[in-house]
Amino acid sequence: MLFLRSLLFYIGMISSLMLWGPLIAISPIFPYPMRYRLLIKWGHFTVWWLGITCKLTYKLHGVENLPQTPSIVLSKHQSACEAIMYLKIFPMQTWLLKHELLWIPIYGLALKNLDAITIKRQNIRKSMQLVIEKGRKSLSAGRWLIIFPEGTRVPYGEKKRYGIGGALLAEKTGYPVIPVAHNAGKFWPKQSFIKQPGIVDVVIGPVIDPKGKTYQEINALAEEWIEKTMESI
Repeated sequence: MLFLRSLLFYIGMISSLMLWGPLIAISPIFPYPMRYRLLIKWGHFTVWWLGITCKLTYKLHGVENLPQTPSIVLSKHQSACEAIMYLKIFPMQTWLLKHELLWIPIYGLALKNLDAITIKRQNIRKSMQLVIEKGRKSLSAGRWLIIFPEGTRVPYGEKKRYGIGGALLAEKTGYPVIPVAHNAGKFWPKQSFIKQPGIVDVVIGPVIDPKGKTYQEINALAEEWIEKTMESI
């Protein structure tokens, strides 16, 4: 039954993305806010379809910690699940991603048209300059920036070294940092076809004010809160 539910989910998700394809292709003709609202409806549909087919939903904790101003979200990364759910959880947003994701048919074009910030890991110095330049532009335009500091999907219960990109951007721009922990990998494991039913706990932490702090201090505070919170979920 889990296999059939997961298969039905993927059929619906991929089919809907293909139906969105023409809209994604012409979306640059629209002003960014309208383009954003149109394209993220695919993500909203996918979250709904995930609940219908796989009985997998989410519960939000710490919503009172969300500021009114655009912020830099530093989040745990375990699967595609949380990235899709964040489309419903956070305000207008863009993402810091590896450049290779732009090669995915249709999906990659959507990321490009939503001004995702993509980096090539071969040149760290140039990548950091790009993160600061484009990150500042996105934040000043009113878009939240979603960053996964571990840089890749990490299995539930494990961790990797936290990269400095998001913390460095916060130091240079002064925009607040929001740490986020979740257990999506428990239900949607990395590289697993089967989706387990359940409720993903998404926990939003207290705002980290970057003023007067180095990027090392910002990163350490975010990592400490996220990893400590992971122990309880």
